[in-house]
Amino acid sequence: MKWITREHVKVDRVACPWLIKKFVDPDAEFYFVPREQVVAEAERIGAVPFDVKDVELGHHGQECSFEAILKRYDLLKDPALALLGRIVNGADTDNSLYHQPEGPGLKAIADGFARLGLPDDHAVNAAEWIVYDALYAYCRAAVAAP
Repeated sequence: MKWITREHVKVDRVACPWLIKKFVDPDAEFYFVPREQVVAEAERIGAVPFDVKDVELGHHGQECSFEAILKRYDLLKDPALALLGRIVNGADTDNSLYHQPEGPGLKAIADGFARLGLPDDHAVNAAEWIVYDALYAYCRAAVAAP
């Protein structure tokens, strides 16, 4: 399946492809285009748009796109993914919804990746997904703790 979002990825537009590839669509293909082209390109190539205004898999109220994907694909039954959703929200928003303490740290990491001079959005995603693998492992341990 094809998925499309805005170019110049940061927190949510790295977390969402990670989530999609790991838990929704292992064969996912991602496209990153200018904001104003997302909807038209999605229609043209038959892609699912995410993390853009007025789409199902976008921000709704104070919730981020990662959370929209968790809900849409019934992934909240995994408490580690639910916790990871709160962390991503805290990094991608003003962190006022959950006051998640890990959020600012994830935001700092994403800001650092943006400054590494990686060649494109695919390279940023490839480099940064290990962070989400590690955060998911952290969340699994956190929710399993007595």
